[in-house]
Amino acid sequence: MTELQTGRPADTKERLGREIRVYDYLDNLGIEYKRVDHEAANTMEACAEVDKVLGTLMCKNLFLCNRQKTNFYLLLMPGDKKFKTKELSKQINSARLSFAEPEDMLKYLDIEPGSVSVMGLMNDKDHKVQLLIDEDVKNSQFIGCHPCVNTSSLRITTKDIFDVFLPAVGYEPRIVTLLGED
Repeated sequence: MTELQTGRPADTKERLGREIRVYDYLDNLGIEYKRVDHEAANTMEACAEVDKVLGTLMCKNLFLCNRQKTNFYLLLMPGDKKFKTKELSKQINSARLSFAEPEDMLKYLDIEPGSVSVMGLMNDKDHKVQLLIDEDVKNSQFIGCHPCVNTSSLRITTKDIFDVFLPAVGYEPRIVTLLGED
């Protein structure tokens, strides 16, 4: 894992277009961010190591849908909370939530499994995905997220996410309270 960097990578030859578009978007909005490059973070343990370097609250990003696949949700929640479908379903009045298919991630957010991130909302021009954010994430100082790839991670102030990024992409998040209890 490399050390914490400020802003976009100097050399972008080996980077995917979806990652570069995130840096371009953030730079155009004037949002400052710290970045760390790392091996693919495919487990919560790997993500925890990245978050230590970033100095952020570990954030789970879950891409969900209802049984009919007519409603899609991006849920941002603390990594140390257990996800309880029933608990969230009750709050958003949607029965039978499950994880959405990889094809739907790609279709709506231009993201592949393991790379789900709030940054993907910049690719959802038709606003097909509803954004749900746990209150503990909203109340944290920073949000850690991937730039649409799981080999880099960003630290952005929560204030910049809520006051600059989300309005720019046309999203009003719904705040939920998850206890992670049965």
